[in-house]
Amino acid sequence: MLIIAGPCVIESEGLVFQVAEHLKRLSEEFQDFDFVFKTSFDKANRSSHRSFRGPGFEKGLQVLSRLKEELGLKVTTDVHETWQVGPVADVVDIVQIPAFLCRQTDLLLEAGRSGKVVNVKKGQFLAPWDAKNIVEKLKFAGAVDYYITERGTSFGYNNLIVDFRSLVIMRDFTKVIFDATHSVQLPGGSGDRSSGQREFVLPLMRAAVAVGVDGLFMETHPDPDKALSDGPNMIPLGQLRDVLESVQRILNAVPSTSRG
Repeated sequence: MLIIAGPCVIESEGLVFQVAEHLKRLSEEFQDFDFVFKTSFDKANRSSHRSFRGPGFEKGLQVLSRLKEELGLKVTTDVHETWQVGPVADVVDIVQIPAFLCRQTDLLLEAGRSGKVVNVKKGQFLAPWDAKNIVEKLKFAGAVDYYITERGTSFGYNNLIVDFRSLVIMRDFTKVIFDATHSVQLPGGSGDRSSGQREFVLPLMRAAVAVGVDGLFMETHPDPDKALSDGPNMIPLGQLRDVLESVQRILNAVPSTSRG
C-alpha cells in the first residue's frame, strides 16, 4: 500500500522537515506501507491571486532535494508545464499531474517520457472510464509505471462526492490511489478560497481501503487551521498515526483490497 502524505504546499523549510521527519518515524513503524512525502513548490490553481502559492520552482526543488538526501524518504510533487518535468524528475520519485491538467496531452507525454513513476489526479469533471485515455497517453510515451488518483467528482456547485464504483472501474486498467483529503474539499466554498469537511476524511478512507486501492493520498499539517493552503481538509499531523492504524486494521481484515 502506497502512502503519499505531506503538507499541501511548502510554507517554509522548517515546516516541511517537521512533517517529513514525523513521516519518516511512521515509515519505520509501519513497514508494510511504502511512504512517499508530498508537497508542492507552487499551487498554480489557487482561487485568488492573493492566495499563497509557495516558494517557487527553484527554491522548492532545493528543499525537496535536501529532504530526500537527508531523510531518505521518497518524494513527489506537482508539475504544471512541460519544461518543469525534466528538472522535477531529476529530484522526485513520482511525478504528479494535477487534476485540472489531467487531459493536457503534451504534459502527460513529457511525464511519461521522464523515466519516473507518474501519478495523475483524475479531474473532478472526468468519468472513471475516461481515465483510460490518460493511461493510453502514458503508455504511448513509454511510462515505466503509473497511477490514477481518485479525488472526488463535482456535484453541483462548491461540492464533491466520491463514487466508489470509480475505484473498481479504474482498477480494471490501472493502479488506483484514493485522495482522502481533496475528496472532502469544497472548491471555492469560502468565496476566494476553498473550504472542506475534514471530519469525513477517515470514513471515506476506510471505505476506499475496503473497496480496494493500491495507495492512499493524504495531506497533513501540524496545525491545519493555520495552514496557508487547503487547511480545512487536511489531517492534523498528530492524528496521522491513528489514521494509519485504522487503515492497517482494514487491510488485515480484508487483505485482498491491496494488490501488494
